[in-house]
Amino acid sequence: MSERGLDAKYADFKHEYAKVNGVRLHYVTRGQGKLMLFAHGFPEFWYMWKDQLVEFGQDHQAVALDMRGYNLSSKPEGVAAYQMDLLIEDFRALAEHLGHRTFTLVSHDWGGVVAWSFAMRHPDWLKRLIVINAPHLGVFSRLLAGNPDQIAASQYIRMFRTPDGEKILSANGYAALFNAVQTEARRLSETDRAMYLEAWSQPGALTGGLNYYRASAFEPPAAGQPLDEARLRQVKAMDPAPFMVRVPTLVIWGERDTALTVHNLDGLERYVPDLSVRRIADGSHWVVNEEPMMVNSLIRDFIRSRP
Repeated sequence: MSERGLDAKYADFKHEYAKVNGVRLHYVTRGQGKLMLFAHGFPEFWYMWKDQLVEFGQDHQAVALDMRGYNLSSKPEGVAAYQMDLLIEDFRALAEHLGHRTFTLVSHDWGGVVAWSFAMRHPDWLKRLIVINAPHLGVFSRLLAGNPDQIAASQYIRMFRTPDGEKILSANGYAALFNAVQTEARRLSETDRAMYLEAWSQPGALTGGLNYYRASAFEPPAAGQPLDEARLRQVKAMDPAPFMVRVPTLVIWGERDTALTVHNLDGLERYVPDLSVRRIADGSHWVVNEEPMMVNSLIRDFIRSRP
């Protein structure tokens, strides 16, 4: 991938590949020491973490991967190749490939969904968990069953799961995706636009990203559909034990997220006993890119508090 135009502070990034779990994962690494693994969501790729690689590559091995289906990583065919068990194992196998038995996991959006599940499955592999604007499935399932705000905000998921998703999102030079990731607080540079366009244009990349949604069991009811009171009671009665996260966890939340409402923080402590929450009032879903220095400072403070 061409990176001409990137600031000189990114010049020492190293691009590598790992053959793990039946796929070839591309990742970018900087620094040495204990591992910090950064996992992106839709429709991002490793590039969203460039400022975090600079900051935490000073005293860690900071690694940002392209998750399976994205950019320069393998794009296996079929929805079944994007089931949660496989996504979890990608993280574990990549850490093992890098020579680490424990690590700090930093995540956003779909990367965060997988990170929550990884922490439930493999708490012994995690020193710390950091999640930025990504729903915990115990909370999210309750919201999709009975919270009108989140149900309305999640209607895009229904379109993403259709066969027309790729056609809609790639139309007019990926206009819908550019409109999604660019906000008033985050104006894309020409270099940014070129990087995103190249990543999204990789053969199979858009399908790979959308297959995360297609493989998921979490689909909101149609807009205007009456709430399913029986399902809501069932979800509220669910045993929290399978959804427990027993590692020190920091959640950073941009409160102006239009896809994931702040209701995702309600009751989160029920599932995460060692929980710190930091809200960014003016941050959107893309708060990592809007406020990189603030995000870095919050992560740095958390690391110091959980040595």
